[in-house]
Amino acid sequence: MCTAATYVTKDHYFGRNLDLEFSYNQKVTIVPRNYEFNFRKVKPMKSHYAMIGMAFVVENYPLYYDATNEKGLSMAGLNFPGNADYKKEVEGIDNIAPFEFIPWILGQCATIAEVKSLLDRINLINIDFSKELPLSPLHWIISDKEVSITVESVKAGLKIYDNPIGILTNNPTFDIQMFNLNNYINITKEVPENRFSSKLDLDIYSRGMGAIGLPGDLSSSSRFVKAAFTKLNSISGTSESESISQFFHILGS
Repeated sequence: MCTAATYVTKDHYFGRNLDLEFSYNQKVTIVPRNYEFNFRKVKPMKSHYAMIGMAFVVENYPLYYDATNEKGLSMAGLNFPGNADYKKEVEGIDNIAPFEFIPWILGQCATIAEVKSLLDRINLINIDFSKELPLSPLHWIISDKEVSITVESVKAGLKIYDNPIGILTNNPTFDIQMFNLNNYINITKEVPENRFSSKLDLDIYSRGMGAIGLPGDLSSSSRFVKAAFTKLNSISGTSESESISQFFHILGS
């Protein structure tokens, strides 16, 4: 039950919650530029951008839940059960295991434009980290200061979606999540008008009534709508304290 969000004022803020029934003892993990990343099917990365994020470290390998590199590019993997589909190895392209995906992208890319170029030749392959740690079904949000994308490896192949909201939850697939927003087209942050009937003198008795109908349950599709509406209508000062405070309000919604 995870939600990831971006927020931009003077700076770019990125983060997510992680609601699991148990802990892997994940912790803040920094990988410096000179740390050698080894991959299962491609050459090691001996020189890369430094990154920081939340990871479960196994055998000195950071299994990142989310991270940001020194250029400000950020990435998070969220649970995507029933939809994630990883592939067999294919010659001639970059075969990357899903647990390698975050360091592979953040190690080399500074912008979403660079990410898209790298994604043109990537194949997310079905290789477990170990017998004890099988692959998790995931999809990803990747963001720089300007734009975000969502990446999903499904049965039909690798899908890359522009994410104009900068929000990601879990199921269903991102295209369906975006289409679902059409059902909330009348919700507004403004004081609502009486469209029920001109024959009734209805009373605006409270602030926030323009958002009546916004979902409040904890399903992933409802969290997507609620977080999207809250984020897109958020206002704060540009200082770090104001921005961080507002960011946590967005996640808290």
